[in-house]
Amino acid sequence: MFEEKVAEILLKANAVTLSPKKPYKFASGILSPVYCDNRILMSYPKERSIITNFFIKLIKNKKLKFNIIAGTATAGIPWAAFIAQRLKKPMIYVRKEAKEHGKENLIEGKLEKGKKVLVIEDLISTGSSSIAAVNAVRSANCIVTDCLAIFTYEMKKSKNLFENEKCKLHALSNFRALVDVASKSGYIRKDDKERALRWSKDSENWEK
Repeated sequence: MFEEKVAEILLKANAVTLSPKKPYKFASGILSPVYCDNRILMSYPKERSIITNFFIKLIKNKKLKFNIIAGTATAGIPWAAFIAQRLKKPMIYVRKEAKEHGKENLIEGKLEKGKKVLVIEDLISTGSSSIAAVNAVRSANCIVTDCLAIFTYEMKKSKNLFENEKCKLHALSNFRALVDVASKSGYIRKDDKERALRWSKDSENWEK
C-alpha cells in the first residue's frame, strides 16, 4: 500500500544508497548492494510527517490494539515519539543493553505489567535487535504481538526470527519495492536490479 511511495521518499532524501557492484558491509558481516539510513528522514519535516501518517494509517488498517508505544534505541525512538504524540499514547524506549549506572534500566519510561506494547523500529535487517527489544518488553511481563518498521531488507533470517518469536512485522516499504522504484527512476540499471534481487533471495551467500 505504501511501499512505492516510501521507497521514493527514501531515494529522494538519499536515505538509501545503491551500489550493486561495490556492496556495503553490515555489522553482521553480510554484504549488501543497498545501504539504508532512515535517520536522515528526521531532518525533513515534510517527509517525516508523511512517514508518520503512513504509520498511523497502517496501525488503523491492521486494527492494531495496544496500550503503549515502544521505540527501539536509538533509531526507533523518534518515530515512536511522533506516533505516540499523534495518537496520544504513553511511550517507552528499549535500550540495546542495560545502563551500567543509576537504576541500570533496560527499558526507560513507565511500563506496567500486563500492558500490550507496540514496538517501533526504523529498519529491519536480520531482525535480531528488534526481537531483542520485543523480548525485553515481554520479560517485563507485558504483551508484544506486533512490530512496525519503515523498511525491511526482507532477509529470510528476519522472517524466520519474527515467525519463531510469534511477532508480526509490518513494514511500510521493503527491499523489492525499493529496487523496483530505483530501476524505474533510473537510479540503477536493469542488470543491477537483477543482481540486487538475487541478494534478497540469499543474502548470506550472495557474495559467493
